[in-house]
Amino acid sequence: MATSLKPFLDELYKTFDRRHLDSDPLAFVHRYAERADQEIVAFLASGLAFGNVRSIQGSLERLLAALGPKPQAFVLGFDPARHTEALPATVHRWITRHDAARTLVVLRLLLEEHGSLEAAFAAGDDTTSPTIEAGLADFASRARALDPGPTEGESPEGSRPSGAAFFFPSPAGGGACKRLNLFLRWMVRDGDGLDLGLWSAVDPSRLLIPLDTHVARIARAIGLTRRRTTGLAMVREVTAALRRLDPADPVKYDFALARLGILDWCPSRRTPGRCEECPLEAVCIL
Repeated sequence: MATSLKPFLDELYKTFDRRHLDSDPLAFVHRYAERADQEIVAFLASGLAFGNVRSIQGSLERLLAALGPKPQAFVLGFDPARHTEALPATVHRWITRHDAARTLVVLRLLLEEHGSLEAAFAAGDDTTSPTIEAGLADFASRARALDPGPTEGESPEGSRPSGAAFFFPSPAGGGACKRLNLFLRWMVRDGDGLDLGLWSAVDPSRLLIPLDTHVARIARAIGLTRRRTTGLAMVREVTAALRRLDPADPVKYDFALARLGILDWCPSRRTPGRCEECPLEAVCIL
């Protein structure tokens, strides 16, 4: 597989570079010059990275406007009793200002204890483990334990995760944890003008693919997995396959693979006249 897929994925990687950054919430992180602000914005932007691209962008514009020009300073000074009403009533889709407020409290407590989210993650990570899976589970568990719970005026919790539970999903539940893995990709990887490489505590070789529906569909189409369910088992399988292509940087192809779906380069079924233009057409098994 490595011999047959790698040249095609490398070509795809070169096709979707920084010129396509405006189709990704990562673009919002690049607006900030200070590392501390980039870390906070990256966490929030990745946490809201689900649904329609335009909807995500609009939600981030409103939320970041409420946080002001220094997001980390806003988080460190955040008092839910005084500042919750300054947040958008609906942050993104079903995420409310109360969910965001509880998450900002968690971020504040993590920063107060560790100084940065990198240090907070590293506190529970095992750098000898081949992947960050256990570190993710520990990070999520510690963060969720800091959630202050429902605030005054908050609606009763429904069937969806609320508060910090939504922003800190754990692989212990078997889910793909796409948004947390996306945050780590942005923080850890460097060198291509996309990801920021702010963290040194995590080796890029240990990252897991931020598996969304687009990447999952294309991964099946090119034989990286035969699984149908987008969960942790597929994350492990696709990451392992990509690690055979690039052991030092297995998730380097994530941005490009996602663009195929997000920008509608890859139709849901083989389509004459369109598929021939795809860099992966020769290795697509659909």
